[in-house]
Amino acid sequence: MSSSTRITDKELNEALMDKQEKKPVDEKQKWVNRILKSAKQYHKICPYFDKRTKMCFITLGTKCDREGKFDTCPVFKAFLEKKYDDYKAKNQPLPLDFSDVVATPL
Repeated sequence: MSSSTRITDKELNEALMDKQEKKPVDEKQKWVNRILKSAKQYHKICPYFDKRTKMCFITLGTKCDREGKFDTCPVFKAFLEKKYDDYKAKNQPLPLDFSDVVATPL
């Protein structure tokens, strides 16, 4: 083995520290994606979309420009990210399903 392929302890520690610093963001995105996937199982269109008025209940009074499609909706994703932050701030366990997110008052 040549010495150029070996990783020093310092390089290993730096790589591990970088990975640990990025972990909360990754954990948050994983949770948001899992809840989005769970919401798709229960709902065809956004649960916060009013079909009759075409309004979004999350933004309270603005028209939904996606016609209820929530898989790429930044408003719905921001709502879930806010929910994640609320759960973490209160040290509560994270819900594993979208129905749990809706059922638990915060």
